[in-house]
Formats: sequence, C-alpha cells, structure tokens
Amino acid sequence: MPEPPSNKALQAYPLLSAIHSPADLKKLSLPDLERVAAECRKKIIELVSINGGHFGSSLGVVELTVAMHHVYNSPTDRIIWDVGHQAYIHKILTGRMAQMETNRRYNGLAGFPKRSESAHDAFDTGHASTSISAAAGLAAARDLAGRKEKVIAIIGDGSMTGGMAFEAMNHLGDLKSDVLVILNDNQMAISPSTGGLKNHLVNINLNKTYNKLRKFVWDSISVLNNEFGETAKTAVHRFEDGIKAAFTPGAFFEALGFRYFGPIDGHNMEQMVKALREMQSLPNPKLLHVITTKGKGFKPAEDNQAKWHASSGGFDIETGKNIAAAGKPAPPKYQEVFGEALVELALKDNKITAITAAMPSGTSLDLFQNAIPSRFYDVGIAEQHAVTFAAGLAAGGFKPVCAIYSTFLQRAYDQLIHDVALQNLHVVFAIDRAGLVGEDGPTHHGAFDLSYLHSVPNLVIMAPGDEQELRDMLYTALYEVKGPVAIRYPRGSGNGTMLRKEFTPITVGKGRVLRDGDSVALLGIGTMTARAVEVAALLEAQGLNPMVCDMRFLKPLDTEMVDIASERCGKIVVIEENSVIGGLGSGVVDYLNRSHPDARCITFGLPDAFVTHGNMEELYREIGLDAKTLSEKILEFYREKP
Repeated sequence: MPEPPSNKALQAYPLLSAIHSPADLKKLSLPDLERVAAECRKKIIELVSINGGHFGSSLGVVELTVAMHHVYNSPTDRIIWDVGHQAYIHKILTGRMAQMETNRRYNGLAGFPKRSESAHDAFDTGHASTSISAAAGLAAARDLAGRKEKVIAIIGDGSMTGGMAFEAMNHLGDLKSDVLVILNDNQMAISPSTGGLKNHLVNINLNKTYNKLRKFVWDSISVLNNEFGETAKTAVHRFEDGIKAAFTPGAFFEALGFRYFGPIDGHNMEQMVKALREMQSLPNPKLLHVITTKGKGFKPAEDNQAKWHASSGGFDIETGKNIAAAGKPAPPKYQEVFGEALVELALKDNKITAITAAMPSGTSLDLFQNAIPSRFYDVGIAEQHAVTFAAGLAAGGFKPVCAIYSTFLQRAYDQLIHDVALQNLHVVFAIDRAGLVGEDGPTHHGAFDLSYLHSVPNLVIMAPGDEQELRDMLYTALYEVKGPVAIRYPRGSGNGTMLRKEFTPITVGKGRVLRDGDSVALLGIGTMTARAVEVAALLEAQGLNPMVCDMRFLKPLDTEMVDIASERCGKIVVIEENSVIGGLGSGVVDYLNRSHPDARCITFGLPDAFVTHGNMEELYREIGLDAKTLSEKILEFYREKP
C-alpha cells in the first residue's frame, strides 16, 4: 500500500496527495488535471533541487503523463518509457510519491523504471531506442494470449535516431498489432538533436497548411463520434489520409505501417486527453506526434536545456543557481581533461576527428565541436553507426576518436569487432563512465568493458590512474599505436594530479611501480590504482611492506611486471573496477597459471551481479571495494599458509 501523505505534503500538494494510483486521476475534471500537472511540476523541481536527478526531460512530459494515466488503465495497460529518465511523474502518479525522496538513493527508488519496483513499470529501461521493440513484444504476447490490454511506448525524438527504433517500427507495421507510439518531440536528446530526422520532424511541425487541415479533421472526428455513425467517421479518416499524403512528411511513418497523428501541443491538457482517447479506439500501430519543451516550467532549464538535462542537486528553486558546497574546489572531471587534451592535439593535427553518439556535452566533445566544428560529428543515438562511421574515416586516412560511454559501447560490439578490429583500423575509443557511476545504477554502470574488449584481437586496452595519464594515453593512442585502441576512464573528478602542458608517450604494454615492496603485490588499473595506494598504507600500518603497481594496460598485459611481482612477493592481489570475470584479474591469473604456477593470486572487482544505485562510497562498501574491506581481506590472504 502507498504511504499516506504527510501534513506538509497535503498542504503543498493538495490534489497530488490524494492520488494513490492512476485510478484516482480518472475521477478528475480537466481543470483538476491541469492543477495536478502544476503540482507535479512543482514536486519535480523541489525533489531534484535537493536530490539531483534527470530534470529537463521530466518537466517536459508532465501534461503527457497526467493525460496518459487519466485515459489509460495502468498497470493493465502496459506503458513503456524509452530510456525512462523522464518517468518521475509516472512514479509519482503510481503510488510512489511518498518514496520519491529516496529517488536514486541507496536502497531507495531507482532513477529509471524497474519492474521489481512496481507493477506499473512494464519494462526495465535505461538505454535509448528500446521501447518500441519491447512494446512490440508485449503486444505479440497479448495477441497470442488473446488478451485486450493496450500497449503504449513513449519515445523521444533523440531516441528515435537510434536504428533499433526503426527496426521495431518496420516489424510492427508488418505485425499490425495494436500499439501506440507517442513521439515526444522536444528537438533534444541531452544536447540538441541532429540529423535528417530532426529536420523531418521540424518540417511537420512548421507545415501550416497541413496543421490547419489536421485541426479540421480532428474537430470533425469529435463531432462524428458524438452524432453520426461509423460510415461518416470512416470517410473523414480517409480524407485525413489523403491530406497527410499530400501535405506532410508524416507520410514517412505511414509508409512503415503506422497511422500518423499530430503534431499536437504536449502541454495542452485538453488536446492531450482528446488525442489519447481517440487513440484508444483505433486498431493497429499508430504514432502520436507530441511537441513539448524540455525543462518546461523552470526558466533556467528552458533557457539552457543541455545543462539542465540532469542536476546533481543543490540548486536554488527561485534562481536556478547552484548552492555551492563548502570546501576546496573539485579537480577537473576526467571527461574535461580528455576533451581539452583532444582539442590541443587536433589543433596541431588536421587528421584528428571526433565522433559522439548524442553526447557532446557528456563526453566534453562540445569543446571540440566549438573549436573545430568541421571535424566534429554527432551521429545521434546511434552507437553502431558511430563505430562503423569511425572505421570509414580511419580507412580514409583520418584519425577518428570515438567517445562513447562504456555502457553504451556495449550496443556496438559487433561493429567494433567486424568493422574495426578485423581490419586493424586505427580508431581510438574514448570510453567514458567506465566502472560504477553511482546514482544512475545498473543500466549505466560501466561494469563490463574490460571484459568484453579483452578477447578482441588487435585491440590495445589501457586505463589511466590519474588525469595526467589520461592525457598521455590519448597521445599514445593517436601516435604510438597503429591499430584500434581503447582508453577507459571514470565518471567524475580526477585525483587532483597536477597536469603537465606537454604530452609524454607511454610505452605500450608497460606499467609502472608506484611503491616497491616484498610482502604482497597490489596490481591496480584505472581508478583502483589510487585505491591500491590507499590500501597499501593500511597494510603498512599492520606491518606489511606491500608493492603497488599501476598496470596501465590490460592488453598487451605487462607480463614482466607480473613476473617481478611474483618473484618478489609470491602473493599477488589484483584490484579493478570491472567485472571479476574477464578483466585484468582473469588475464593475470591466466598468465600466472602458465608461467608461475606456485604464485598465489586473489582478485577483487565488481561482482558477477548487477550493482544497484546509490552513492559511490556506499556501493564500494556493499561490494567490498572500499579500502577498509580490501585491506582486511588482503591481510587474511597474506596470513594464509601456502
């Protein structure tokens, strides 16, 4: 049962506090629905100002969400949110308002839809362009079982740039299943949408002739619904089909087998309710094109939509200004160090190009976009295309740097193998958000990249232990490697390492000793190099003399470093922020089994499970990668008899 609202909530949100499920919305009048929407918007601003979270996207779908739950019958009707970062209002209206204070917190609500959290979450989401495929599958299951529930997919214009969305629409057009796709068009992904699809949708929105005729048709349908029979209504639908073919690029969706409706104002409650009711009675696939404004109702978010895609919290509701935390300023983020270094190198080398899949600001390639726009490419949410496009650039004699989050690069694994590695093309993969990412949780953790890259031939794989290493590794990747190369680095701020202006190449496949010792060897890679240094200090306090190595490379593995560690210490510990299956630990153990069968090795990494969401230190403690737990387990390992 939903928790009862507090007195404070009742005063601040009188209508919203009385909504415990979508059924409560069905009793409300249109003016009351508009008041509910206003309270939802106020609640989202309040929550994110404190907790952080995805912001602009949630504000943009307030009226859409209220209208949808007023018309449809969740959880019987199945609602799938593409990505799901915009589903906060959906969660509020489905009995979770009192729990929203815990959103994205450890042991609290997830920041994305989650089937285990609520029956109203029909499908777990977090990656883009999946909703229509999931809806097609749910509709096929419904049809096979002989049920009658409705299936709705809500997808943004940014997600619609992903090829998977069109694959699903092509299939649905053939299946002719009763599915409603709501295209939430705000001309934004995280940054402004790009490409031909964006222009296509803008043309629809600006086609005044079509929009005037469309209004006439919709008004006619409403009259016919009330006063005339099916024959007249069918005639108007045929007229509508005719004007669409003559005047609107919406015919593109029709060619895929969808009936196209729109565009309509996604912030007009009356239009939304009317349109969704009409959709309920129509069979077969249909697409409702809804125009919304990302960040609607919060002026700073409307004015700077990319910046306010998400917030870490701590901002003033009246002004939007950050409430600065006391203390020393944080070091620059790894992504910023990468972006600045790439611009420095590209200004001197006109062969360097930069590619992102709708993440210019998220990867800091917006710095490259501003500095050298002619060599910058944002391909939209299309990671598969991004990788093969990069392969084409490399085959054409350029040096493409393809910056993609670890969790999203998973989507382009075949292209990485077939189109890049197989041809041994010189593509640099800048893999952002490697390792845990905190509050965004399991859909966004970069938990597997070392593992899924490890087995790919021709690929050099490296991970910096600090910001300067990232700069040097980027230089090394561009000028010391001839084939494909991957650099993986974490989300967030660096260690505060002082940066040198010059770049220093790193010998490929060679690590470095950070602390010499003879009791136990700690082999770290990437973020866990600093953690290994921290653990070494705790072990030293227990009387040990640990050796600490920054391995730098997963592939080629620095086997000489492993030889030295084995010969000096006999006991080896591998620490990595990647799945324990298939990463550095697996590589080291495999080598030791072949070359040093008497050496003993223990590995620490991310568990063979999906790690939940929460504060980074909370997550490290849960999985045993905090310094205290590591030092205790390593001490036990050291004291074990051979």
